[in-house]
Amino acid sequence: MRLEEAPGPAGKIGVVVMAYGTPGSPEEVEEFYTDVRRGRPPSPEQLADLRRRYEAVGGTSQLTARTSEQVAGIQAVLESRDPGRFTCRYGSKHSHPKIEAAVDELAGGGAEALVGLVLAPHYSSGSVGEYLDRARARTEAHGLPVSFVEDWHDDPVLVDLLAKRVTEAFALAGASPGDESAELLVTAHSLPRRIIDAGDGYDRRLRETAELVARRSDVARWRTCWQSAGRTPEPWIGPDILDVLRGLPGDGVTTAVVCPAGFTSDHLEINYDLDIEARKVATETGLRFARTTSLNADPLLCESLAGYVLEAAEALGG
Repeated sequence: MRLEEAPGPAGKIGVVVMAYGTPGSPEEVEEFYTDVRRGRPPSPEQLADLRRRYEAVGGTSQLTARTSEQVAGIQAVLESRDPGRFTCRYGSKHSHPKIEAAVDELAGGGAEALVGLVLAPHYSSGSVGEYLDRARARTEAHGLPVSFVEDWHDDPVLVDLLAKRVTEAFALAGASPGDESAELLVTAHSLPRRIIDAGDGYDRRLRETAELVARRSDVARWRTCWQSAGRTPEPWIGPDILDVLRGLPGDGVTTAVVCPAGFTSDHLEINYDLDIEARKVATETGLRFARTTSLNADPLLCESLAGYVLEAAEALGG
């Protein structure tokens, strides 16, 4: 296990654990959406639609709470391995505290080097790469060395955890993974198509995760598809999960199980896009529907991610 290895640098190490972010209250939705749109305010219709989605899941997303639990879980493992050595802080891409603020806090608190980890398994230059670029720029501004965990889509622990949840979801839907009339849909957040056309590899990484999970859980039928595409004029990666669900009955499928492998915690794209929107489409098309439970702060996930942090710290040398 990676956790048996001690990190290389002798000094204190800050760990920036990064995620997308979410509004902390309904009053913060507009500021958040403007940040997502790179400073362009949303139209009144766009803002009303996003507010409606948050209202449908209780007013705010679970993301901040679930991410805080994940950060605490990773911190606890690191503390057990090397007390007082690692300090984890959460940094958000689009809400507070921002990635830069987390780096500033760690640097100001005496960290002599930093490790960056994004809570998303599949690297893409258009997603994880943007987090890392921001963390790298801020860390270098402080004159500190930095190392990153870039991709963990084929991590054996991740695969085992997802496969266990796939098996449970099939049972919940009243089907067996081996049924030819049941299909597993493995999803991740869509990105603009141009990123894939440029050879990014994001789609390949999702397929590799899906294949490993399907094999581990003995699934007979599976495919990858995409969800939560942005509302912009340019093409996004497809097929979209809603379109796939609508077409499944024509392929002889009666049960759909969704595994959002590109996400690690409950948040709007899970609780609304899948639990409400996708389930509604499945019901309308006569499909039995279930999704896998989110990983959230599963102790095995936190242990595995802490192992990657230790490996990244080892790469810093010292």
